[in-house]
Amino acid sequence: MVKSPFPKPVRLRELGNFIKENPFITDEDLAKHFRVSVQTIRLDRLELGIPELRERMKHYAESSYSQVKSLSAPEIIGELLDLELEKTGLSLLEITGEMVFQKNGIARGHILFAQSNSLAVAVVDAEVVLTGTAKVTFIRPVRLGERIVAKASVDTKAGNKYIISVTSRSDQEIVFQGEFTVFAVDNKEGTLVENRS
Repeated sequence: MVKSPFPKPVRLRELGNFIKENPFITDEDLAKHFRVSVQTIRLDRLELGIPELRERMKHYAESSYSQVKSLSAPEIIGELLDLELEKTGLSLLEITGEMVFQKNGIARGHILFAQSNSLAVAVVDAEVVLTGTAKVTFIRPVRLGERIVAKASVDTKAGNKYIISVTSRSDQEIVFQGEFTVFAVDNKEGTLVENRS
């Protein structure tokens, strides 16, 4: 491996900042970025008191799932990592063998759509949220083993209608974009609910 251009004190400082900005980055990706071994990254994280990726994800997920009103946990496609109702949401989906075409290992389109759509629905603070329209663009094929991070943002809300944009990335590269129009609906009557915010 090529010698790291980061002396240890600089690397530790940069590592802490880098993980703050990218909390769901793997040790392997950090090792590539800092040009050190995975073991060195693990030791650096321990020295800084930064937990491993699985623990960081668990911490974010526990507080996020408890906020969701419109879906149960199994209905969210991917792992919900962060949620600020009425504003933003973040989910992670690792592409597994059941999600790809067997002939070429490319992820089925409806998987990326489902991750984004369920995240758009989850970000709305209502008991029942239904998708009205979706405009989506598949930027490039996603393959087996890739980790897709989807970020949803509420662009506008007017009454019960929300316009939510979702951008999905693999290793910081945009692979999918969608704009979802969703509506808060009354649970019993099936009618639109007055937006109280």
